[in-house]
Amino acid sequence: MSKLAAFDLISRLRQLDGSFNAREQRVASYVLENLETATQRTVSEIAALCNVSEPTVIRFCRTLGCSGFRDFKMRLAQNVAVSLQYLAASSPDMEGLRSGIDQILGVFYATANAVRAQLDDETMARAVEAMAGARRIVFCGVGGGSATVAFDAANRFFRLGIPSQAVHDGQQQRMQAATLSSGDVLFCVSSSGNPQELVESAKIARQYGATVIALTRPATPLAEACDIALTLDIPEDPDIYKPTASRLVHLVVMDTLAASVARQNSATALEKLRRIRASLAVVHGQTGPQPIGD
Repeated sequence: MSKLAAFDLISRLRQLDGSFNAREQRVASYVLENLETATQRTVSEIAALCNVSEPTVIRFCRTLGCSGFRDFKMRLAQNVAVSLQYLAASSPDMEGLRSGIDQILGVFYATANAVRAQLDDETMARAVEAMAGARRIVFCGVGGGSATVAFDAANRFFRLGIPSQAVHDGQQQRMQAATLSSGDVLFCVSSSGNPQELVESAKIARQYGATVIALTRPATPLAEACDIALTLDIPEDPDIYKPTASRLVHLVVMDTLAASVARQNSATALEKLRRIRASLAVVHGQTGPQPIGD
């Protein structure tokens, strides 16, 4: 794999469009107008369609930063596979704010119903037991959605009297995992179950006796690397403007775990929550029911 493995070839094509020499510009125009089919053409076919020579096609590929036509074709195919749903997306037709609210809530309801059937009560109970008795919990997530869930979970659990923190950096996750031992919990969140940093951190924590819990997709490297796997196969909505379904569901699962742990450790949890509310009442003066820390 070359150093340009993460190179956005479509953006590069757009940036250089109009600045190629005349012959290479023919190739660029053809590719931009035929992103999908261009990945299925041979070098001779593209040359013929653009009325240029094969060496011109190869020079065009090198101008873009590719080592040759094969490298260009592989990169373009990968780029198109990821980008097509965004390139083809039309402007969202929300039909007013109310319709938008209904669409977002519809995603949540549909996903929540699908997930309820997948959650295993026995596995959830094992996770609650481990977390309720934990001396310390480290929540780990990478990227946007999973990192957000990890942060929210740490915010929920420290209020129950359990030392908790969220770690998003891969090296920090490894370091934190190495400090854990029996009685501690490493909780990994991942919608894909593939991030190597999470898998390796899980293995490190288990090596030192910590309990590793994962909220992730079934039959993935992360699910296999932990002690307790809360696995969910969550289909994402093809509408790219709607929220990520897995993030919504993962937040609900975390809320369920936190509520269950709070009830199991009710004496400690109630006292910690009371202290927090008392400390905040001095700040905002509100004494009635309201979210803790809002």
